[in-house]
Amino acid sequence: MITKDKIDSFIEKIPPKPKVLKETLSLLNNGELTKAAKVAESDLALKAYLKNIVNKPIYGFKNEVSEISQIFGILGVSLSQQTVYNYIITLLSPAEWHLFKLNSKTFYELQANLSKKWELILKHLGIDDKDIYSAISLLPSSVIVAEALFCEKIEDVTLLRTTKSLDFNTILTRLCGIGLFDICEQIANKWEMGSLVPQILQASSGLKPSEDEKINLLGKWMHLLLFYELSQPVFIKAGLNDFVDFQIDYVEDIYEEFASVMGIE
Repeated sequence: MITKDKIDSFIEKIPPKPKVLKETLSLLNNGELTKAAKVAESDLALKAYLKNIVNKPIYGFKNEVSEISQIFGILGVSLSQQTVYNYIITLLSPAEWHLFKLNSKTFYELQANLSKKWELILKHLGIDDKDIYSAISLLPSSVIVAEALFCEKIEDVTLLRTTKSLDFNTILTRLCGIGLFDICEQIANKWEMGSLVPQILQASSGLKPSEDEKINLLGKWMHLLLFYELSQPVFIKAGLNDFVDFQIDYVEDIYEEFASVMGIE
């Protein structure tokens, strides 16, 4: 059904960061918001995406924000960089979804929700690191990976999941010895997203805790955030609630704190 060759082929097809985006991210990384905005202006698709994302209700802006210079100025360096990475992830998304009942609108909503809630978590933890902010952008890419690898064999996957109650990550791991988070790590490395990003991603699977206490803590928060977000009605309807196996024991020590930060009663 799914072979290592197919996974390798998928990885090979992932394009490098386009020149404009690479330059934009480099300038953001150096804290040069004005110069980054000027470069980003030349990418009309990026401009449309940024405008779409930051004007969603979850961002809470009363008036519509339309200029990239405004958007970067309001978001700041870390969130601007994170949002550009979110855009790069969308370049991998399919024109039409088959495995999951998603479209560009709901996928953008998933990205926006994860980004804003990750920001809440990092502020709560007192962390201000551009790479750590950007790490959250790779989680939605795992959904794209699952769609790409499983959509051609939907009936077989559905049967396997029904008879054995397996999540997508477990199915892929058992078939190929490599999981969705491993592939996301490869994407992060290909795009040179920083050494912390793949480490946090692996910890967020809940299956590969890090020996580094800080990274492991971030992995716990990210794992819990992913499960919480995919349990929302819109994403349950899309078929994402059984995307990964929730590791309750892994996050038990932070659950009450997480509930408080998210305002869960």
